[in-house]
Amino acid sequence: MNAPTPPELDVRQQDGVLWLTLCRESRRNALSPGVLAGLTEALTRARGDRGLRAIVLTGAGDKAFCAGADLQTGQSFKFDYSEPRQGFADLFRAARATHVPLLARVNGVCMAGGMGLLAMCDLAVAAPHARFGLPEVKIGVFPAQVLSVLQGLVGRRMLTELCITGEPIDAGEALACGLVNRVSADLDAGVQALLARLLDKSPAAIRRGLYLMKHVEGMPFEQSMAFTESQIGLFALTEDAAEGQSAFREKRPPTWSGR
Repeated sequence: MNAPTPPELDVRQQDGVLWLTLCRESRRNALSPGVLAGLTEALTRARGDRGLRAIVLTGAGDKAFCAGADLQTGQSFKFDYSEPRQGFADLFRAARATHVPLLARVNGVCMAGGMGLLAMCDLAVAAPHARFGLPEVKIGVFPAQVLSVLQGLVGRRMLTELCITGEPIDAGEALACGLVNRVSADLDAGVQALLARLLDKSPAAIRRGLYLMKHVEGMPFEQSMAFTESQIGLFALTEDAAEGQSAFREKRPPTWSGR
C-alpha cells in the first residue's frame, strides 16, 4: 500500500507562532495552485487570531526556500484571463492585510516567485548557503507581480540588475542590499533570536504599528503626517500602552493583554 501523498503546505501553530512550511521538497518547494491557496487561506485566518504573535514561512529541507513557479508543469504562466485577480497577487494582498509579523526562514534557494514570498514578509533570516535571484528573463518573461512587493526593499540599481540580468546573488549580498535582516549559520537559532526580540513586546503596538507602516507607504508627506498624527492618539488609548507605561514607572516587566 502506497504512503499517502504529503500535503503541499504544512500548517502548525505553537506558542503563539504559526509555522507555514512549503512541502514540495522534490520540486525545490516550487509554487503550485495548492500552495498559493493554502498560504492565502492561512494568512486570511491569521488576521482574526488574537493569540497569534508571529508567522514563520519556510520551505521543507535545506536546499530550497522556494524556487518560484513549477516550470515542469507547463502551466505556470497560463491564467484564466476572464478573472481580473490571480492567485499569486491575492496572496500578496492577504500578506499586506496581515498585521501579525511575517518572518521568512530562508533555508536555501530563493528564486523568482520565491523572492515574492520573501518580500511579502516583514522580516527575514537566511542560511549562509541561500541564493537569491529573479531569473525570469532567462525564460522570456519578467518578475512583474514580484515587483509590487520587492521595489520597496532594495535600491533601484540593484533591483534593475536582478530583473534584467537574471543572475543570482548570495546571502551576503542579500544582507548588504536589504533583502534579509540577518544571515545565520544556525538558521533555527537565528529565527528564534529574532522571534524572541518581538514576542516580548506589546502585541497591540505591533499589530497597530504594522497597520500604520503599510498604510503610510507611498503617501505624500502631508497625507502621511495627517494620518500618523491621528494614529498616535489611538496607540496611547490601548490597554497595552497603559500597562507598558505603568510597568516602566514601577520598574517591572509588562504583562500584555494585546488590547
